[in-house]
Amino acid sequence: MSFTQQTRNGVVFHTADAFTAAGGVAHGFATRLGGVSTGPYAQLNLGITRPDERAAVRENYHRFCAAIGADVTSLVMTHQVHEDTIRQATRADVLDDLLDPLDYQADGLLTNQPGLCLTIYYADCIPVLLYDPVHRAIAAVHSGWRGTSLGIAPQAVAKMTALYGSDPGDILAAIGPGIGPCCFETHDDVPSAMVQRLGEDILSHCVPLAHGKFSVDLKGIIHWQLTQAGLADGHVDTLSLCTACHPELYWSHRKMGDQRGNHAAMLQLLP
Repeated sequence: MSFTQQTRNGVVFHTADAFTAAGGVAHGFATRLGGVSTGPYAQLNLGITRPDERAAVRENYHRFCAAIGADVTSLVMTHQVHEDTIRQATRADVLDDLLDPLDYQADGLLTNQPGLCLTIYYADCIPVLLYDPVHRAIAAVHSGWRGTSLGIAPQAVAKMTALYGSDPGDILAAIGPGIGPCCFETHDDVPSAMVQRLGEDILSHCVPLAHGKFSVDLKGIIHWQLTQAGLADGHVDTLSLCTACHPELYWSHRKMGDQRGNHAAMLQLLP
């Protein structure tokens, strides 16, 4: 598996080659390029809670959905709180106005209903898309270090199995852009929490640094979690681009704080 960077009508995004080859879905991981927002939110801000112009955010959604071939009128969104709640999305979750506030909190979504477009957000935390092309089911999760320590990605696999009869061996996973081990330096509280919940196997992804901190490879941990959950190693692919290293493509919460926009990753089962 690998990823392809694409540009359509000025909108720059990434797609997972295995999802494209399997067919039956529209999907994409946004960059910050191709929208109409200005200032610290330039250009393709898709964060509905950022203090950006609402008309600009609305136009950005229309541009991104058109670029990836998703239905902007069928978005199901997340109000992310760095936990492990995964919501089974239904048509009732589609808002009358895509900028309306949500009445639930969730860091993940899943569905087997064609037409619904699952939408998650990132600006360093790791977006993960899951697709079962055999049983026609999808999931999308936001996996920061807390969500990763809680196992939100393998929990989504388990829910796809329980709700839709998915075989983990059939599931394709795309781990999208997010902060890499090159830039995610932490104190020992993060690796300690990871080891407490996930075991010492993850220590190979938490490298001690000379000044007492650790370099943590969240994407590597998520890849390991998914293979432990039964996915074939060749069915799990990672986009290596680091959001903190590439300000020309991405916003980074760690580098920019609150003066930034949000990216979105979307996945929709096509009718």
